[in-house]
Amino acid sequence: MAEHGFRKWIITITVIVASLLELIDTTIVNVALPQIMGNLGATLEDAGWIVTGYAVANVIVLPMSGWLGDRFGRKNYFLTSILVFTFASILCGNAHSLTELVAFRLLQGLAGGGLLSTAQAILMETWPREEIGMATALFGLGAVVGPTVGPTIGGYITDHFAWPWIFYVNIPVGAIAAFCVSTFVKESPRYAKGKPIDWWGIALLAIGVGSLQVVLEKGETEDWFATPYISVLSATTVLAGIAFIWRELSTDHPVVNFKILKNRSFAVGIVTSFVLGFALYGSVFIFPVFCQNLLGFSAQQTGQLLFPGGMATICMMPFVGMMLKRGVPGQLLATGGFFLFFVFTWMLSNSTLESGTGDFFLPLIVRGVGMAILFVPLTTLALQELKGPEIGQGAGLNNMMRQLGGSFGIAILTTLIHTKSGVARTALLENINPYNPAFVQRQQALVQSFMSSGHSALDAQQMANQALEGTIIRQTLLLTYDNLYLTIGIFVLCCIPIVYLQKFKRNVVVPTDAH
Repeated sequence: MAEHGFRKWIITITVIVASLLELIDTTIVNVALPQIMGNLGATLEDAGWIVTGYAVANVIVLPMSGWLGDRFGRKNYFLTSILVFTFASILCGNAHSLTELVAFRLLQGLAGGGLLSTAQAILMETWPREEIGMATALFGLGAVVGPTVGPTIGGYITDHFAWPWIFYVNIPVGAIAAFCVSTFVKESPRYAKGKPIDWWGIALLAIGVGSLQVVLEKGETEDWFATPYISVLSATTVLAGIAFIWRELSTDHPVVNFKILKNRSFAVGIVTSFVLGFALYGSVFIFPVFCQNLLGFSAQQTGQLLFPGGMATICMMPFVGMMLKRGVPGQLLATGGFFLFFVFTWMLSNSTLESGTGDFFLPLIVRGVGMAILFVPLTTLALQELKGPEIGQGAGLNNMMRQLGGSFGIAILTTLIHTKSGVARTALLENINPYNPAFVQRQQALVQSFMSSGHSALDAQQMANQALEGTIIRQTLLLTYDNLYLTIGIFVLCCIPIVYLQKFKRNVVVPTDAH
């Protein structure tokens, strides 16, 4: 039963804040890794498991979150997830070794996986059916803004405080959210209470999705299938995935109800959610690396650059919800969002080594607006025809596909950075020869400059070659990143026709649970 007045808004704020906890912690740790490595004496490869462990645990729980909510009640499950997440944050901040920190991040990820989809299901039950587009827009504030502002918050805390505080900031927020949930959120029907537990389904899901996430997170750094454990996990992913699908379709009480894929709008919707995750997390991954490694920006500077775009998303979300409520087809809004995202990538593809912070303000505002126009219609179109227990199941699968889209995006883009940088370097080296007047002139100018500083002719020649090599490396990276931006944009444009496979509805109404 929908809520009204103060109760509706306090529940809305509570579930958004709780989902923000999970989403911010997806990216907040990234900028603090160097400090954590120094403090705990870990290598970059080992420290990477702090991020990987959280992502693996998170993506395992996401598709199960609907079933867990149906079995234990969404309020109970949501409240437990908040409390466990907050407790795990305390443990992470007090970790004295890398092993402890990775273990506590796994616990944090398991709890976080229950926050996102359950928050969305509660929100959809709380708002009136005719205002479901606005509810989705408000939920999108956390889903889109969280990964964007995570580096901003992490950069500030890392520069001004010790790294444990990136976890301690969750404590007061988690405590307030837990109090509000226990006080204001009503319990939902327990559709799965008393029914047999699909233990085989849970095991196969954990093995299959967990293996896939590890492959995506670690594949590039381990040279993909040249590393035995990546090959083994890849085969495990395929076998466990096939067995899991067969199990869920053949049992009477599945932990993930694949039968909802018969709904065309939802089936198409999880594909578009995958694309959204690719664009959202892929762009957030590339931009900080580009700014810090190539342009020399600090972590805090990079985070501050992303903040105005996040604010643009926040400002646009309610307007998008209003447009859906007034009958504007979600497909048309999503098309506009895809196009704006392409404009953002096209603008960044024209970046140079002289680009400054002011050059990125407008592109990131365009991205922020585009993400708002993308997230709300895509999520609403995916869930618009689900009802009863299907809502929790659908929200879990939809969020999992967005997370997997991000993981695939980062893995693919990381691989492309290496392959495209090799191509770009080869193209640049073709100009490094004694028959190129521009190269000869540049080389001689550098030699003369070093000799005028008191170096011998031999030393000046070596220093000039080193300087030219540095220039080639920077130009190679610039060409690579510019090319990747454009690649992401073209991929997004090519996905526009997919949204038109969903049913057109001028007044989107998503049925909610009656309780």
